[in-house]
Amino acid sequence: MPQTLREKPKPFLLPEFCKGCGRCIGACPKHCITAGTEINPRTGLVPVVLSLEACNGCGLCIDACPEPYGLAPQAAPDGPGFELEDPSKLFGRRHSAAPEPVDIPGEWIPLPETEPLVIKGNYAAAVGALVAGCRHFFGYPITPSTEGAELMARLLPKLDGVFLQAVSEVATVNHIYGCGGAGLSCMTFTSSPGFSLMLEGISYMIGSEVPGVFVNIMRGGPGLGNIAPEQADIKLACRGLGHGNTHAIVLAPSTPQEMLDLSVLAFELSLRYRNPVVVLSDGYLGQMTGKVRLPRRMWKPGIPAWGVYGDLNHRRNVMSSIELSELDLEAHNVRLNSKYARIAAAEQRVDLFHCGDADVVVVACNTPSRMAKKVVQEMRHAGVNVGLFRPLTLWPFPVDALKTVLARAKAVVVVEASNGQLEDEMRLALSHAGGPVPPITHVRRFGGMLPQHDDILARVAAAAGVAPARVALEVSR
Repeated sequence: MPQTLREKPKPFLLPEFCKGCGRCIGACPKHCITAGTEINPRTGLVPVVLSLEACNGCGLCIDACPEPYGLAPQAAPDGPGFELEDPSKLFGRRHSAAPEPVDIPGEWIPLPETEPLVIKGNYAAAVGALVAGCRHFFGYPITPSTEGAELMARLLPKLDGVFLQAVSEVATVNHIYGCGGAGLSCMTFTSSPGFSLMLEGISYMIGSEVPGVFVNIMRGGPGLGNIAPEQADIKLACRGLGHGNTHAIVLAPSTPQEMLDLSVLAFELSLRYRNPVVVLSDGYLGQMTGKVRLPRRMWKPGIPAWGVYGDLNHRRNVMSSIELSELDLEAHNVRLNSKYARIAAAEQRVDLFHCGDADVVVVACNTPSRMAKKVVQEMRHAGVNVGLFRPLTLWPFPVDALKTVLARAKAVVVVEASNGQLEDEMRLALSHAGGPVPPITHVRRFGGMLPQHDDILARVAAAAGVAPARVALEVSR
C-alpha cells in the first residue's frame, strides 16, 4: 500500500509561472503570501513571496491561482501523496479533559392561561416555535411566508434570541446546519422557490443527523409562478429532500391553531430523531386569520450530548455528512433506514371526521381540506355516509389508519391543489401496505387556484351515487 501524508501539503511557488496577479494573496486566510518586489529575469514580471510559518495547508491559494503551474503542493512527485480522509478519522479520537458528553436536559415551564389570540397562520407558526424553545431564526424574505420571519425578528431580541436575515436561502440552510449541529433549536420560514434552494443543505443535515424546522408556505409554480396557494411541493417534501437517501417528517396543518400546535410538535420530533422536520402549509393558510389558543406550557431547551456546542463538555463531538468509505456509507444508510422505519411506525398522524361508517372517503389536507369538510357535513345532512380523512403527516403517510377506513369504503375522492401529488403519496403508501383499494377519483386545481365547493360536491355525490341537487335540497331545508 503506498504511503500517504497525514497532513495537507503546503504550497510552493514556481516563480517563472507567476505573473503577480495577487489572487493568492486575497485567498490566503493566514496572510502567508505578500506581493513581491523583485523582477523575475526570465519573465520580466514580479512574482509573489511565500512565508509559510503560519500555513495550514488549506490549499485556497492553489485554487485561486489562474496559472496551472504557478502554485502547487510541496509533495515531491515520487514521494507520498495526500489522500483525503473523513474528518472524524483524520486525527483520531478528539482529546478532552472533560468526561464523556452528557445531556443537559430541557424542561417544560408552565404558562399562565391567556385569552385566545386572533392572528395569521404565519404568526401562529412563529408563536409555536417560540413556545417550543426556538431562539435562533435564519431566513430570507419570500412571499407569502415573510410575516413569520417578521414576527421572529421583532420578538427574538427581546427573548435573548438570535434573528439573522441571511443573504440567500442557500446561506439560510447552512446557518441552520451549523446552529442545529450545536444542538440548538432553530428554524426558517420560506416558500416554494426558496425551499428548492435549501434542498442540498437539507440533505447534508439529514446525512449529519442535524435537527431543524422548515416552515414552507407553498405557492403557485413551477418557476417563480405566483404568490397564490398551491400544494405542489408535496413530492418535494416527501420524496425529494435533496440528493441521496433522505426523508423527513412532513406535517400538514389546516388551521392557524394547527400551525401553532404542529410547529411545537415539529421541534419536539426534530430533536427526538435528530432530523429536519418540514411544516408544509399553503399561501392561504399562512395569510388566514383565526382564533388561536396558547398551550399551558413552554419548552426550555437544554443541550444534547451529541451537540457540537463548542464548550469543554462537548469537545469530542464531530458533525459531518462525509463518509468516503463505501462500506462506512452503506452502514450509515442502514442506520438511517432503521430510523426511517421507526419514524414510519411511530409518527403516523391523521384527523378522522365521520370516517367510521363512511361509504365514500374524501382525502385532503391544508386549506382544501376545509372545503372538503364542508362538503362532508352537507352530505351527512343529506343522509349520505361520507367521511374526511385528513393526514396530518404526509410522510410518513398514515396508511395504517387509512387501511382501516377503506376496509368498508366503496370509493375514495382525493381533493388537492396539485396534479395528483397527494394522491401519489396515498397510492404509494397503499401499494406498500397491500390489501384491496376501492376506486379512486379526484378533484384537482393548479397554479394558485384551490378546489371549489361545487366541484368537490359534484365529484363526491357522483362517487356516492346521488344527485348533487338532492344534497343541495336537503341542506336548504
